[in-house]
Amino acid sequence: FQCNQCDKSFSQRGNLTTHQRTHTGDKPHQCNQCDKTFSQRVNLTTHQRTHTGDKPHQCNQCDKTFSKKSNLIIHQRTHSGENSFQCNQCDKVFSQRGNLTTHQLTHTGEKSFESHSASFHPEHVTLTSRILFIFTP
Repeated sequence: FQCNQCDKSFSQRGNLTTHQRTHTGDKPHQCNQCDKTFSQRVNLTTHQRTHTGDKPHQCNQCDKTFSKKSNLIIHQRTHSGENSFQCNQCDKVFSQRGNLTTHQLTHTGEKSFESHSASFHPEHVTLTSRILFIFTP
């Protein structure tokens, strides 16, 4: 099954239908608690855990629980050392590349984004999904 908008093809019609929503912006799955909409049912299910507090993914080494399986996998790196990212200046090790990058700012003297954002007034900051917009008056 070939997408008529791009060159991607799929072995199942349902996967094509889901993919086509990336072109149309169609989000037929709506949260019944906050009206947020999603293109895929699985994303709605994951989102609904923010309302219920459900954390079905449990670490088998320390019993910590997570609402998303991807967060459990990242957490498990703290136990296994897998995909560890090591600072080349002080040998400190991180399980996520972003945490290493933030840490490395302590060696360069640069301010992290959090330090810069503290100087903005809250009324000029809007958080939408994972994108932070900062408006200057």
